[in-house]
Amino acid sequence: MKKIMFLFVLLQLLLVNSLSPKHPSAKPAAEINVMGFVYCDVCSNNSFSKHSYFMSGVEVRIDCRLKSASSTTNEMITFSANRTTNEFGLYEVAITSLDSVDVDSLATSCQASLVGRRGSSDSSCNVPGYRSTTDQVVFKSKRSNLCIYGFNGLNFRPFKRNLALCGKN
Repeated sequence: MKKIMFLFVLLQLLLVNSLSPKHPSAKPAAEINVMGFVYCDVCSNNSFSKHSYFMSGVEVRIDCRLKSASSTTNEMITFSANRTTNEFGLYEVAITSLDSVDVDSLATSCQASLVGRRGSSDSSCNVPGYRSTTDQVVFKSKRSNLCIYGFNGLNFRPFKRNLALCGKN
């Protein structure tokens, strides 16, 4: 599960980094992305298995406190946002143009929590599993002053486990 998330976030980092406009200044404005995904844990084993799938239309709440810990500035950025997962089960919040913030000096406290599902036709996977997470993988790029926080997956599971598909354990 963590390997899948690591690869997923790494691909996002490469994509965002390659598409971001380059800033001519010595220290570009900071860009912070907070992202994660939601999946259906079909076998109710709290991991992404071959029967699992990513869920679209799930609302997630993201709460973060970002504090610059450098000696030249003392700033606190607090934000909360609700996001709905896309067709790949991904939710994301992007904060850009943070002047005078150095991503290397950020101290962070972030949490993502399941809020609910919007108009999903899939009623077979509707019991919340992992409802919130603070576990995150952090990627920081000194060259572009970019920081990406990637959360472990949140999930739903079916009300009743499919023994024929998943077995007894």
